[in-house]
Amino acid sequence: MPYKKQQKLERHQMHVKKGDTVQIIAGKDKGKVGEVIRAIPKLSKVVVKDVNIRTKHVKPQQEGESGKIITFEAPIHSSNVMLYSTKEKVASRISYTFTEEGRKVRMLKKTGEIID
Repeated sequence: MPYKKQQKLERHQMHVKKGDTVQIIAGKDKGKVGEVIRAIPKLSKVVVKDVNIRTKHVKPQQEGESGKIITFEAPIHSSNVMLYSTKEKVASRISYTFTEEGRKVRMLKKTGEIID
């Protein structure tokens, strides 16, 4: 039986970072707005607060302890989120521009608002 080639995980350049406010544009949570808690560049995924909630049943680890049900936010693909302007209440695509000091920054295309 031939061996499968091991896939090399590479980091993907993502348009969102930790701390950004995003709107979900696809899936069961479409339309929800939340903050990015964690970015996973190797998988090109993000974890958004109060979005894509999963429940997990955890068995008791020690004798006498009871099992529990925990809820957590599961990662979603970064292509399913869009940056969101809290001032204008609108989701927008992103463009890159330079400031007067020559620094490259992210800017919302619809509003012209500079993010970082």
